[in-house]
Amino acid sequence: MQYSRLTKAITQSKADCVVIPVIDEKKLTNHGQVIDKATNRAIHQALSQGYFKGERKTLLLLQTPGIQAQSILLCHFGDLKEIDDASYATTLQQVFKELTTLNVESAIVALDDLPINRDQNWQAQQIFQALAHSSYCFKQHKSNPKLATLKKCLFVDSISNSQLRHGKALLNAMHLAKDLGNSPGNICTPQYLATQASKLAGKYPNLKATIYSEAQMRKMGMNSLLSVASGSTVPAKLIVLEYRGTKQQKSSPIALVGKGVTFDSGGISLKPGAAMDEMKYDMMGAASVLATLQAVAELKLPIHLVVVIPATENMPSGQATKPGDIVQSMSGQTIEILNTDAEGRLILCDALTFVQKQYKPKCIIDVATLTGAILVSLGKLLTGAFTNNDSLISQLKAAAENSNDKIWQMPMLDIYQSALKSNFADMANIGDRYAGSITAACFLARFIENDTPWIHLDIAGTAWNSGDAKGATGRPVPLLLEFLKNYSN
Repeated sequence: MQYSRLTKAITQSKADCVVIPVIDEKKLTNHGQVIDKATNRAIHQALSQGYFKGERKTLLLLQTPGIQAQSILLCHFGDLKEIDDASYATTLQQVFKELTTLNVESAIVALDDLPINRDQNWQAQQIFQALAHSSYCFKQHKSNPKLATLKKCLFVDSISNSQLRHGKALLNAMHLAKDLGNSPGNICTPQYLATQASKLAGKYPNLKATIYSEAQMRKMGMNSLLSVASGSTVPAKLIVLEYRGTKQQKSSPIALVGKGVTFDSGGISLKPGAAMDEMKYDMMGAASVLATLQAVAELKLPIHLVVVIPATENMPSGQATKPGDIVQSMSGQTIEILNTDAEGRLILCDALTFVQKQYKPKCIIDVATLTGAILVSLGKLLTGAFTNNDSLISQLKAAAENSNDKIWQMPMLDIYQSALKSNFADMANIGDRYAGSITAACFLARFIENDTPWIHLDIAGTAWNSGDAKGATGRPVPLLLEFLKNYSN
């Protein structure tokens, strides 16, 4: 799709459709007033008939002379005092879905100047997130895919060149995360992820990829990670990407660590068969950090960033790890594996040790579809966040507000650590049936050294949708990119 800013007045620019917001049933923003005047107040006449009054209606299509666009799509965002982040984003998605239904190929988008309690930068970012969803089509394995018809988006001059660049990078990154997540486990293997990482490194000169084999991981003592891989015939990979957007050679990097279980059967602790196909999404942590890195490189952010992805399958076989087995992690700590389906923490703990020993990062954010328990706590709307550092979580909360990719800070008190007690090793990999997402975070916290600022994001509820809308969401790419953009500033 092409994205550009208008080079002519909005009334003189050609397109299949121009999209204008309405608030409080009939009030127009500045762009709407300009078009209304050019069409001899055709919009005012349509709205004065009370179309948006009473029963909730969102969209009205008008065919009017006086401007170069062939049609006008009016989008009612509701009463001004009732517009919140969620309703704004929902209306945007309805708008772009309607453009697809109307088979619109080119559209002028003038939706960024609503007088709401959010600035224009926030509104612009929400427009591109909505576009990322509406323009996405996973077509790789369909013989006759239904493609989005919208091919060209023109933005009014209130969208800056910087916002346009950021929006395009965000959209492309969300599409990459969705593509990786939606790919089936027989295609998106650890080697496939490694290949995508290498291709990305080949595209940007200040990006370097290093792929570690199982033999190399074994030599480094990553026995916890390898215990998860032991049941699969597909070799595990440790994927490391280093981006240097700054000339300071000795700078400590920011580290993103993404869980990359490309298919999770549960291992010997086999999952129920229902919805097991969705366990191809157990690598959405990996997909999101890889996609975020692409956006960072595309925007040339002046930061030093390291991305680490432990990638493996978790399968049952005669070679698979058994409940009760004990392994020694790279950190030297021993783990009694009571449940092989609590595998994400087993690969993350070695990845966390690796990135700290190798790079001594200034902070770490790990991203993982880690626990079903986070769904019980927060549902599908909020990502659970756990931290050892108040300053770092404050920055991430600000990024969550600015991106509308919401998080909720969860407790991680030392009193929960007792649940991980083992009679036979330094720790067990699970606690009892209660507070599962918290005890998982407490497990990971044991591998954070020297009080390194660290956040764990549990995205098991937000990384994909089920049912008729089944598919990867692209979260938390908007959150991570906003955090890194702010950090670079």
